[in-house]
Amino acid sequence: MSFLADITFMEVALSLVTVGIIERLAVQYLPEDMVGPNGWLLTTSE
Repeated sequence: MSFLADITFMEVALSLVTVGIIERLAVQYLPEDMVGPNGWLLTTSE
């Protein structure tokens, strides 16, 4: 239980920002068949 008590708000916030940045970079730079409307990694709307 002490492991969960050691997690701070700042760590959670920074991890969410990091995931958001990685998602934006993936959508921008990966091929459309991976992250397009019918992508197998991420599905985006048109």
